[in-house]
Amino acid sequence: MSGVLVEDPRAGLRAVAPSGRGWRTGALVAVAVVAVPVLLIALQVIAARQGFEGPLASLWRDYLGTPKSMSVPWAGLILALVGISVRRRLFAVGIAVAIDMVWAGVRLSTGAPFAIGNGPTIVLTALGLLAWLRWTGIERRDALRSVALGALLILATKVGDVWLHITVLDSPAVLDEYVLLADHALGDPSWVLGRVIEALGPVAYAVLHWVYIELPVAAIVVAVWQLRRVLSTRQWPAHHLVRTFLVLGLIGPLVYVLFPVVGPIFAFGPDGNGLQVGNYWPDMVPPIDRDPEPLLFDTQTPRNCMPSMHTAWALALFLHTRRDIDGSPAPRLLRWGGTFWLVATLAATLGFGYHYGVDLIAGAVLCLTVESALRDPERGWGWFRIRLVAGGVVVLAALLLSYRYLAVVMAEYPVLAGAIVLGLLAGSIAAFHATWFSSAREQRQVDPDHEHYAR
Repeated sequence: MSGVLVEDPRAGLRAVAPSGRGWRTGALVAVAVVAVPVLLIALQVIAARQGFEGPLASLWRDYLGTPKSMSVPWAGLILALVGISVRRRLFAVGIAVAIDMVWAGVRLSTGAPFAIGNGPTIVLTALGLLAWLRWTGIERRDALRSVALGALLILATKVGDVWLHITVLDSPAVLDEYVLLADHALGDPSWVLGRVIEALGPVAYAVLHWVYIELPVAAIVVAVWQLRRVLSTRQWPAHHLVRTFLVLGLIGPLVYVLFPVVGPIFAFGPDGNGLQVGNYWPDMVPPIDRDPEPLLFDTQTPRNCMPSMHTAWALALFLHTRRDIDGSPAPRLLRWGGTFWLVATLAATLGFGYHYGVDLIAGAVLCLTVESALRDPERGWGWFRIRLVAGGVVVLAALLLSYRYLAVVMAEYPVLAGAIVLGLLAGSIAAFHATWFSSAREQRQVDPDHEHYAR
């Protein structure tokens, strides 16, 4: 019989509850080993038929060409290093740096643009093969698990790139006119922040832009901090940030095809390729149109606004920087960093014209719902969790339906509509805090040695 083992600092590992987690984990791993290659091949076929780059072609560039991202491959490798010894970490990083220097030199000598990322991708693959073929026991298990997390992070970005193309193919028309009306209930925050960032100048823009595009790097910093004890304890935390990021990336983009939106700077601004309603953003809010309709748009701009996944991911990062795995307060620097990344990400999503305010509300509710489903798995699926997850699903569905079918009413009664939308978000936040943070504090008072680590 398998059981969940929890680390007690005074008594080593102690079994707290028998469970079938072992065979369930094995079954999930087996399904993933089969499903991931099948998904990548299927998406590559779709991409080849539609004439854009697929995930396998993008991976090939990471190995032997010019990587699409310079930070994601390194983030994946750094995540993979948490499960191997310090000596092997140094060796792996050294080889990855050497490979990157050689490839970057070759590119520069031929007049190609500077890029890095080949080294970490190659080393990550080599680590997986070595662990699988040569290593044994716990050493092999921990290495394979960490390599799998790093690989999934990289593959998730490849799948996400293809999915953005699919949103264009699936949705020729977008619903921005409806979302604009709904956004009047929040005071059109994208227009407000757009003018603020313009006034702040190029330095503020550069900082926010860096924060916006380097969210995976911040996530890896937090994830490595959460997984820092894996090597010394040979135990993995039952929940960490990477799990939330991956599940959000799986669920959130499904809404894109149900609610296609391109964003203010495209539908109402200068980046609409001639198909925008007008060049309003950010200087002037468009007049209220009481007869909105779907807007036929181009075949290049992803329909990836609703919900705001940057908001969902940044909020998840913020939540995971509040407390350590054992429930104790996180270091002050980490907490301030998580707060800064959340605030800067929200400012960038609105101030760059990529999102409406109502997108951010939907993204935040999605994050709280997914995090409620994943957090503290050892507590099981009691009514406390079911009501949070089910309530989150209902709130998200209500928001999306109101944005689509009550948009005119929301624009005509903005104070009432805004109060309701913000009230739903506030209620979701309050329920989340009461369940996961207040109860965690009470639990530490009863059992200060409780550790959230499981085999």
